[in-house]
Amino acid sequence: MDSTLKTALVFPGQASQVVGMGRDLYQAFSPAKKMFDTANDIVGYDLADKCFNGPLSDLTQTRMTQPAIYTVSSVLFTLLKKMNFPYRATAGHSLGEYSALYAAGVFSFEDGLRLVNVRGKAMQIAGEQNPGAMAAILKLEREKVEEACQRAAEYGRAQIANINSPGQIVISGDVEAVQAAMKIAKELGATRAIQLDVSGAFHSHLMTPAKDELEKMIVDIPFHSPNIPVYCNVNGQIAETPDQIRQNLIDQIVNPVLFVDQINRMIADGFERFIEVGPGKVLQGLIHRINPDVEVKGVSGCPDLQDLCGDLAVLEHEE
Repeated sequence: MDSTLKTALVFPGQASQVVGMGRDLYQAFSPAKKMFDTANDIVGYDLADKCFNGPLSDLTQTRMTQPAIYTVSSVLFTLLKKMNFPYRATAGHSLGEYSALYAAGVFSFEDGLRLVNVRGKAMQIAGEQNPGAMAAILKLEREKVEEACQRAAEYGRAQIANINSPGQIVISGDVEAVQAAMKIAKELGATRAIQLDVSGAFHSHLMTPAKDELEKMIVDIPFHSPNIPVYCNVNGQIAETPDQIRQNLIDQIVNPVLFVDQINRMIADGFERFIEVGPGKVLQGLIHRINPDVEVKGVSGCPDLQDLCGDLAVLEHEE
């Protein structure tokens, strides 16, 4: 692999979970086993068993999905770091921003997991108490998606939740408003509008109770200034101070994930390679659609670690 390319690590969010994730890492490397064992203690149940054996119906519950993906991504990052894999910035998609912040030294693995555990539970409860909907709008400009949401206001409130790639924008909010916005979006030229099978209207006003819960807890978690740039969801820019990062995480719950803006800013800043660290390949596909000229790879298990870093013996023998 060309070590001269300016490389960033990107971390996936919810919907990347898969039964079996992290099992080979746990079995092969003592640092991974220690992190999973620590995670079990923090969340209060056998998170490792849920990751490795499912069932998928449990693993897709928001309260469980979030700590599971955070843990697997953080384990993979820790192993990459122990092998001195070169990276010069991080970013994440929604939940993935927590792994990105851990990777940049903003908080410990344990404190990040404590935040994610509260976030996941609070978002699941908010989704149950404030039922909403989300929909993917395909092949429609951002301004027209915003127009569709505005024109649907008589039915409630819908808003952009994720700007994932030039051809995929997700909207979120009250059920009738989202469904009306879907219809209007197609009238405005969208090729498709697909209602998503989700447990809550994430990144919308309906997540305000979860925002309030996170806000109460986050002040007690020690944050440090990042040791490398972290590009954030809420504005696509680099967050520099602990207070700014805390506010970004609070705002992120009810505001759009500007993933396209993040990646374009990183490319403008000279990044030529993006490594998705975590289960699945969602971000690899999105980044390729944002800019097909950059190099995109992923690491989700032992074979990928071997491919990126070569000899894994240093990890196998570490106590």
